[in-house]
Amino acid sequence: MIKTITKLFLALVLLTSVAFADDDVTEVCASHILVKTAKEAMDIKKELDNGGDFAYYAKLYSICPSAQNGGDLGCFGRGQMVPEFERKAFTLPVGQISDPVFSPFGWHLIKVTDRR
Repeated sequence: MIKTITKLFLALVLLTSVAFADDDVTEVCASHILVKTAKEAMDIKKELDNGGDFAYYAKLYSICPSAQNGGDLGCFGRGQMVPEFERKAFTLPVGQISDPVFSPFGWHLIKVTDRR
């Protein structure tokens, strides 16, 4: 029974991309690129993984007003962003770029620049 519950819990964590964040982290600073389709997000992610400049691609492709600032969203605490975005931002290591994250606004690529 315990093994079954453990397996179900691990499956839930993996399927929802939920990880346990540092309890000390009360806010993160992040940039993002927001696009309409998963394909666009994946294509941009490939370019970024090959050394592309995040701010450049944000200015070029993001449909968010933050694009003019290279995607910089500044710092935010819990409860300030849509849940899908927040979950990823609070669990992503500084400097790493997320895989595409879907929210009601579209598809995000998130880059955390600081954790406080």
